[in-house]
Amino acid sequence: MSAAEELLAASSLEVVRDGPRLILRFIGDWTTGELAKHDPALRSLDSQGAQQAVLDLTHCGTVDSAGAWVLDRTAGDLKERGLVVEVAGAAPAVETLMGTVAARRVKCPPAPKADNPLVAVAVRLGRETLRISREAADLLSFLGLTVTVMARTLARPWRIRLTPLISQMEQTGFNALPIVGLISFLVGVVLAYQGADQLAQFGAQIFTVNLVAVGILREMGILLTSIIVAGRSGSAFTAQIGTMKVNEEIDAMRTLGLDPMEVLVMPRVIALVLVLPLLTFYADIMGLLGGAVMATIVLDITFFQFARQLADAVTVETLAVGIIKAPFFAFIIGMIGCYEGLQVTRSAESVGQQTTRAVVEAIFLVIVLDALLSIFFSVIGF
Repeated sequence: MSAAEELLAASSLEVVRDGPRLILRFIGDWTTGELAKHDPALRSLDSQGAQQAVLDLTHCGTVDSAGAWVLDRTAGDLKERGLVVEVAGAAPAVETLMGTVAARRVKCPPAPKADNPLVAVAVRLGRETLRISREAADLLSFLGLTVTVMARTLARPWRIRLTPLISQMEQTGFNALPIVGLISFLVGVVLAYQGADQLAQFGAQIFTVNLVAVGILREMGILLTSIIVAGRSGSAFTAQIGTMKVNEEIDAMRTLGLDPMEVLVMPRVIALVLVLPLLTFYADIMGLLGGAVMATIVLDITFFQFARQLADAVTVETLAVGIIKAPFFAFIIGMIGCYEGLQVTRSAESVGQQTTRAVVEAIFLVIVLDALLSIFFSVIGF
């Protein structure tokens, strides 16, 4: 392109005042790439009391749909100010394009009025209540479906896929040993230290062993293990199944005549139900070990004295309380993780949202069930 052609292609805007007339000369190509530098000037155009406006397109080159829209918008703005607008020198193609744009002009709707804050809160609360109610009903239906499929699977154990089951047991159980052991050990240390500090006021430091033992075996061991598993394995279930949903692998599975409940849900739920009691027992041992280490440091109690006091402080029922809770918590965590994974829509954002929701719901329901079971065991004297 020659220098003269480049100069002609470059767009420019000239504003000329001719008595009561305001002349706008559009020069060069008015295309998408050229509009940004002229749009602010056109939006803030001062009519200076003119009565007539002329859009002079004699020297206007190429005009695309965006340029035609800007020209039509400028003419419309001037008409709203009371000016008589005339388009002069436009090529037939430009006139046709501007006519097409003008015929399809749609006014922007007015901004909605802000709701009363109290009304907005009430509306949001109502919507959330309806959403939670619908989700609770869906989750209850999925619970029934899971129980039905599990009973059907256990009645025909040869249908259980051992390879995925062992793989899930390794991922949810064996691979979780380091983090579960570390956290349980540290919680035992904290309980022993805090208990010794408070009981020292009454000269009853030896009962720190009772505090640590009962706290770990009945509540903290199973609760902390369940929360860790919910955040670690429950989220993994949702992400894995959700990604398969996004990639349409579950649809392909159904096309092949495979039941996703048997292939995807059952191995994960059964594996978690099997390994969580073992993880809980491991967490109990590590928590007691942490308490013993801290008791040795703070209270100068030997491991032999700690073990003797531990035998007097706890019974088999104390250990059994935490172990009995484990399968119920495992079933909830696995079921919710799989349910939220199946609710994923075909977007990466949905995978993240459902994964977060799975962890929150699982932890919430685990704590609620733990409270109910604790009350139940207290009522029956167990």
